Amino acid sequence: MNLRQPNANEAVHTSNRSRNVAPVSGICTRCVDGCKGNCEIWLSSFRGREVLYPGPFGEITAGADKNYPVDYSHLNIHGYAVGANGLPEGVEANPDTAVFDDVNVGTEYGWDIKVPMKVPIFTGALGSTEIARANWEHFAVGAAISGITLVCGENVCGVDPQLKLDSNHKVVESPEMDRRINTYKKFHEGYGEILVQMNVEDTRLGTAEYVSAKHELETLELKWGQGAKCIGGEIKVSALERALELKRRGYIVLPDPTRADIQAAYRDGAIKEFERHSRLGFVSKEGFLEEVDRLRDIGFKRVTLKTGAYSMKELAMAMRYCAEAKIDLLTIDGAPGGTGMSPWPMMNEWGIPTFYLQSLTYEFAQELEKKGLRVPDLAIAGGFGDEANAFKALAMGAPYFKAVCMGRGLMIPGMVGKNIGKWLEKGELPKTVSKYGTTVEEIFVTYEELKEKYGERINEIPLGAIGIYTYAQRFKTGMQQIMAGSRNFSLSSVSRKDVFSLTEEAAKISGIPYVMDSYRSEAYEILDG
Repeated sequence: MNLRQPNANEAVHTSNRSRNVAPVSGICTRCVDGCKGNCEIWLSSFRGREVLYPGPFGEITAGADKNYPVDYSHLNIHGYAVGANGLPEGVEANPDTAVFDDVNVGTEYGWDIKVPMKVPIFTGALGSTEIARANWEHFAVGAAISGITLVCGENVCGVDPQLKLDSNHKVVESPEMDRRINTYKKFHEGYGEILVQMNVEDTRLGTAEYVSAKHELETLELKWGQGAKCIGGEIKVSALERALELKRRGYIVLPDPTRADIQAAYRDGAIKEFERHSRLGFVSKEGFLEEVDRLRDIGFKRVTLKTGAYSMKELAMAMRYCAEAKIDLLTIDGAPGGTGMSPWPMMNEWGIPTFYLQSLTYEFAQELEKKGLRVPDLAIAGGFGDEANAFKALAMGAPYFKAVCMGRGLMIPGMVGKNIGKWLEKGELPKTVSKYGTTVEEIFVTYEELKEKYGERINEIPLGAIGIYTYAQRFKTGMQQIMAGSRNFSLSSVSRKDVFSLTEEAAKISGIPYVMDSYRSEAYEILDG
């Protein structure tokens, strides 16, 4: 069985001419001389490296579609007819107290100084990509009013057109970073936080020192990688001068905008975009522990780490190093990746898938505890978009996993809300929206709730933010229903016993009992009287 059809995908604007293709290569079984397209090999013959990337860049997000042998659909959630775990202290369980609407879906993370969140989800790293910049107000305010953490991703200072550096090539002014932090703080109410992510380039630019001194941020996130790619962060720029500017700042820019032949191809119109790449990091235990100490000396109260879908040994490194460094949150991002700017083949073919990676993480967490080490709070990322799979992941990873990091799943509501606003202004509401109403009050079910809470400030909340809040409320309600059905009235009481495997392969990978074995001994005890 082929898990993914190569050589043609809508993400990179390609398709096969023939309805029959060779499974391994994705090449049409009957490849005709004179074909007018449009498979990846055909398009790559004259557009080259452009075909590696989904597009149009800055206007879309793209998610890999490889169908892995085992994922969270291979788990189901147990429901029970008795019991009520996690009720507030002193509350007796009965039909009047064990009500799903009272389920507490809140969570918290941190080694010593905890960060509470109203729902157990937070955004993926929204960094230097155009889609993050253009939608930032919607994403940031939406996260703040929803009571969840917002991750400001890598390279934001480095690509800021108004960036000012000192004689040591360190950041002294970054209006874009200022805008991002201040937008979130404007509506922050004590739940969640904004944390800034730092890669190799950010370290060289002194991003940590800048956000600590100017904004007094409490948390900084180090980045080893993500689930979408195993190379550094990327964006595309369309202007030659912009490409040259980024190269002068020290970035790798491809094709090289300083070359005469590349400039000529740009003037001819053949080259339309340049890629800006970050450098690969090189991790060592000593270097990691020293960097964490340095960041704490700067003034950060919490330090977190984001790592990607690397091999088993890199996962072991992350967990062991984080335990020794007393890291406040370790976010582990599995394949397949979903992002706005990663090579499409790498997104599909690289890295350990999330289900497998989380299973390994649980195994390693138990091993660390056997050695007397405390496991840092964990979060899982990589393909989540609803509360059911989020619950499965939190249950499978209990008690170590505290939250689920969601990339596209939290970006979509922000873009939907934003676009509804644009359609309203132009009088161009599509029928998919207008069937619910033709005013903001009619369309958004949470609008009046937010208006009552914020009063006149409701006019400062963009519709994309209301979209994220509305989605978060749906997520909360869905999670409450699932948790009540599994007789868990707070997340702290959720355990691995609350899920079961539908396939023996999933049971073997995860250690979660197969459906025909789960609770078998307890069942026979009842039968035996």
